[in-house]
Amino acid sequence: MEPPHLSSDAFRRAGPRLALTGTVCAALSVVLVILVAVGWSPLMSVDRTVADSLHRSAVTEPTLVHVNRVLTDWIWDPWTMRAVIAVTVIALWWRGARWLAVWVAATSALSTLVQQGIKAAVGRDRPRWPDPVDSAHYAAFPSGHVMTAVVTCALLLWLLRLRGVTPLWWRTALAAAAVSVIGVAFTRIYLGVHWMTDVVGGTLLGVAAAAFSILGYTAFRRGRIAP
Repeated sequence: MEPPHLSSDAFRRAGPRLALTGTVCAALSVVLVILVAVGWSPLMSVDRTVADSLHRSAVTEPTLVHVNRVLTDWIWDPWTMRAVIAVTVIALWWRGARWLAVWVAATSALSTLVQQGIKAAVGRDRPRWPDPVDSAHYAAFPSGHVMTAVVTCALLLWLLRLRGVTPLWWRTALAAAAVSVIGVAFTRIYLGVHWMTDVVGGTLLGVAAAAFSILGYTAFRRGRIAP
């Protein structure tokens, strides 16, 4: 049984814009994966220029590096995001929204599997520096930090919209989500552990995953409440 605030009208409003957003982001993701996989020179040149510029700044600013490491390793770490999803899932289950709880958990888990699968398939090397300010392992594309943050924030915003929060709370949540996604994307490039296209790819894939998940649940719930 779903809580009463999760109205069918709210689900139906997800519709065409989500479908368009998910399709566009998925298509752009495919194009970006191909360009990164073949090492398209103009794109690689932009990646290197951005990475070099930020790294030159990072090696001269140890305090700022420390702040970015705390943000990326604790506040916006994928495991922190998954913990937030876990708490949300438990709350939804406890309130009786059990199908929704399962759907949110599955979306988070499947997005991680997709992310890891693309990393393995593309096998992109991370930036290498003679004077690194941070380190990371496994393949670079897409950024797991960014994709996880995007999926998590998108799902939480969706749930808040379904709950019908006040405009002030909605604007606050939207601002927090934007700061989180932009912030984690910046930290990954600034710390020299990702290329710019890694975080762009993580963003596109995260938006596509969240959009299709919401659409899927909308269709699923319509089927359950149909007369």
